[in-house]
Amino acid sequence: MIRDNPVKAALAAGKRAFGAMVFEFFSPGLPQICRNAGAEFVLFDMEHTGLGFETLKTQVALCRGLDIVPMVRVPRGEYHFIARALDVGAMGVMVPMVGSAAEAAHIVSCTRYPPLGRRGAAFAFAHDDYQEGDVRGKIEALHARTMVIPQIETTEGLANVEAIAAVTGVDALWLGHFDLTNFLGIPGGFQEPRYLAAVDRIVAACEQQGKAAAFIATDETWAREYASKGFRLFAFGLDQLLLQTALRRGLNLLREASA
Repeated sequence: MIRDNPVKAALAAGKRAFGAMVFEFFSPGLPQICRNAGAEFVLFDMEHTGLGFETLKTQVALCRGLDIVPMVRVPRGEYHFIARALDVGAMGVMVPMVGSAAEAAHIVSCTRYPPLGRRGAAFAFAHDDYQEGDVRGKIEALHARTMVIPQIETTEGLANVEAIAAVTGVDALWLGHFDLTNFLGIPGGFQEPRYLAAVDRIVAACEQQGKAAAFIATDETWAREYASKGFRLFAFGLDQLLLQTALRRGLNLLREASA
């Protein structure tokens, strides 16, 4: 009755998964376009955008039948963000600036029904495709498919990364690279020894606990470098820069052809 999450299954088996992170273009055709490009998941951002739950619900609905996993980065790790994102159909939640194992455990509890957590019950809604059926079976299936992805992007989170990775129910740790350099006092210092050591520590914590290290790559250099470091969950983007880069290339071509 409940759609599964092949991305979560692949990562649990030690494999890799690749998708898109979307910040700007929440159009009706977006999930299909991402799937046609080969994306296994689409991760919608609510932290740095104007995306609201009604639009998110529509985007998640547009993923039905496309063999693409809808996930969302919520603004913060609060119950009303996490539970609503799941109720509208997201199969995974990424949470910014997670600083401790206790915080990670709270996030997990917001994604689980009692007695494992505190998620409120609502069935025959978007997340179970409005189907009737055995509630116990639904709960088990929803627990099995839901991904929990804390972001490690603060000095507190880095200091506690091993404990965060060890929390039951956490599936991956997403490196928030820009914020991490800011918190380390080296904004944009992606080749600084302190930042590189932090990246290695995050990957090591994930590998020790059988979790996936995750990252958003914006070009070939970033993609190859972080794949070589052991990251297994990747988004490629940013969507607005992909369009801007392609459009610039096309316009320059037209100008050259017309010269």
